[in-house]
Amino acid sequence: MKRFIGAFRLKKLGLLGMNCRNIDFIGRYNQRSLYPLVDDKLKTKRLARRHGIPVPRLRFVVREQHQIRDIERRLSAAGGFAVKPAKGSGGRGILVIVERSGEHFVKASGARLTLGDLKRHMSNILAGLYSLAGTPDVAIVEELIQFDARFQGFSHEGVPDIRIIVFQGYPVMAMLRLATHASDGKANLHQGAVGVGLDISTGRCLNAVQFSRTLSIHPDTGQAFDQIRLPDWPGILHLASRCYEMTGLGYLGTDIVLDREQGPLLLELNARPGLSIQIANDQGLLPRLRHIEKVAKAKRHASPEDRVRYAMETFGEPGSIDTRPELPFRTAEVRG
Repeated sequence: MKRFIGAFRLKKLGLLGMNCRNIDFIGRYNQRSLYPLVDDKLKTKRLARRHGIPVPRLRFVVREQHQIRDIERRLSAAGGFAVKPAKGSGGRGILVIVERSGEHFVKASGARLTLGDLKRHMSNILAGLYSLAGTPDVAIVEELIQFDARFQGFSHEGVPDIRIIVFQGYPVMAMLRLATHASDGKANLHQGAVGVGLDISTGRCLNAVQFSRTLSIHPDTGQAFDQIRLPDWPGILHLASRCYEMTGLGYLGTDIVLDREQGPLLLELNARPGLSIQIANDQGLLPRLRHIEKVAKAKRHASPEDRVRYAMETFGEPGSIDTRPELPFRTAEVRG
């Protein structure tokens, strides 16, 4: 049964609503002139390289429809790869191929695509089917992320990623997004991935949700989420914090993936990160954001290292998936 609660109760819980996010944080701290740096994955990738931030390796870019005819040759030596629209959002248009089987391209789910299927998908990307404004786009072909065995059983048919909200350079809230069969192997919550709230001081699991409902085990594998603790957690937070200087954006969603060989890689950035991270963490963002507004004015933490250390000391808290209560609201009902 759905449960609705009033604005006063939401405020007491510290929930950041959509209107407050748009006006007080995105509108105030993100200059519109900087949006292209994060709305275009190709620009983000190049910017990250200039700042020494590791990203997945780029194989090639398809910019024109006639270039699609040459795809078979360009992919002849590729086993697995990912195809992405440069201006896509919410995981739309991303196609991950894990291997080749004869003339077929195989997805993590086992589904097989033909060369014709792949060409049509790229053609749709170029036509702008998945872009933010429906405008013409380019297709990015990247090297496949190597699945880290430490996530075995936690993410099904896809590689997990880590979303960290960075405000004024401080990592204020984080979640791990785990792929499921329902999400078609993608780490997007609205498509059915599991969101796992993470303790900002340790990288341990606090709470887990799928479609805004609390879970204790993965719906496909039965793996218990309370066993999750991310490796090199301070290093992951440091990578996220550096994106503040890299972009100049004050309110930012950073998406990071762990590669088995290369470690943490920046996947993409978002100047308008969603609110569901609060559901995954079972707590509101607003008190943390207001706190950082005051701290940032004092300019006490100039370096990413200092900001990460302060955030870990200030926002970390003990907790487990079995003892934290479910929040009495659904994502779509948060509007404040």
